[in-house]
Amino acid sequence: MQTEIAPYDAARRTVGVTFTHAGVVHQREVNACHDGDGAYDAEATAARVEAVASGVAVKIAAGAITNPPAPADDDAAPGAAVEA
Repeated sequence: MQTEIAPYDAARRTVGVTFTHAGVVHQREVNACHDGDGAYDAEATAARVEAVASGVAVKIAAGAITNPPAPADDDAAPGAAVEA
């Protein structure tokens, strides 16, 4: 499992994360960790991301998380009749 953590979003108190595993790319927000004074804690957040990554890997293996379908290569003009 590879993870890429985006910069901290103070307004949302999250980090965006891209998880890549077995050819599947999954992006989601993860709640950030903060210290006792309320300051962003990058080290604790990285540990939280790794914990989330474990769950994402299981969901990918189970087929619950997959890559989105590729866009249709549709040659028909919008609104054109399609023969059945």
